[in-house]
Amino acid sequence: MKFLDEYREREPVERLAETIRRLTRKRWTIMEVCGGQTHTIVKSGLQELLPEEITLLHGPGCPVCVTPVELIDQAVGIAARSEVILCSFGDMLRVPGSRGSLLAAKAAGGDVRIVYSPLDALRLARANPSRQVVFFAVGFETTAPANATAVWQAAREGLGNFSVLVAHVLVPPAMEAILGSADSHVDAFLAAGHVCTVMGYEEYEPLAKRHRVPIVVTGFEPVDLLEGIQMAVAQLESGRAEVENQYSRAVKREGNRQARERIAEVFDVGERRWRGIGDIPVSGLHLRERYRRFDAGARFPGMAEAVEGAGECIAGEVLKGLRKPHECPAFGTRCTPESPLGAPMVSSEGACAAYYLYRGGGGDGR
Repeated sequence: MKFLDEYREREPVERLAETIRRLTRKRWTIMEVCGGQTHTIVKSGLQELLPEEITLLHGPGCPVCVTPVELIDQAVGIAARSEVILCSFGDMLRVPGSRGSLLAAKAAGGDVRIVYSPLDALRLARANPSRQVVFFAVGFETTAPANATAVWQAAREGLGNFSVLVAHVLVPPAMEAILGSADSHVDAFLAAGHVCTVMGYEEYEPLAKRHRVPIVVTGFEPVDLLEGIQMAVAQLESGRAEVENQYSRAVKREGNRQARERIAEVFDVGERRWRGIGDIPVSGLHLRERYRRFDAGARFPGMAEAVEGAGECIAGEVLKGLRKPHECPAFGTRCTPESPLGAPMVSSEGACAAYYLYRGGGGDGR
């Protein structure tokens, strides 16, 4: 296949669904860990094409959704400072913290700006030498190379008015945490293709071996996902537990070595709190000592203590794959994209937003 439309055509989708039906003999639960994949699954109705023995779960595949409340609170506090221009991707503006959102901070007079790249924030820092420019660096490994490059470039230029509030999280430790939970019923994973484009999939291999769980690196279109599910089911039915690469047109085993080197130069790995999940060891990126002067958290101290989200919100259970979005009693009524109780209803990668947009809370919840 050469063109994107070929990965959305009805004939290969139906053919793959029929192959999966023929393969399946037992009940299996497969989790995707990518919000883009979740939206494709829900929008395209892929669950309904699968045999009833196959259940798809939506994991913590949305970095915006797992950004802890205290970091949102700190960003809101920083945005309120008159000397600061706070830059963020658009998804972050409406995510609620315990003190409101960045959108509310903007409405209250804070200089909060949507950017499309951390390099946009760098340009703002150059153009506004009398202001402090803070970039809210949120994302999985996918966005880490660009954010690392922005910090590296700021160091080269000696930009003393640029800093980053880092909220980077790493996917494999989250998968490890899910598999180590007594509540987990995951039999196989679909790994996020964009993350593996950067990082490769070598680090998934010991995870698959240790937990006897197949992991299939998968793309984002309906054909990609059904091929990934077929590969996972074939492994499960034959008793294998390996890492396979469905997304070979974009992913190599070693990933992008240049991008990985830039990440390793600027960031170190340490513990990170995940919203709705808790602390996960070695699951976050933090600035290395030689770049610590660009740490907005240190430049503007006063991070709030760890707090939980709205008591009615079951986002944590959704992110861990324990419940589906429409099983929340507030879904679609007290919690909507216009008035969200939790981050998964806000983000364009959130599972709750996907169910609201494409299913309206309907479906059988499989």
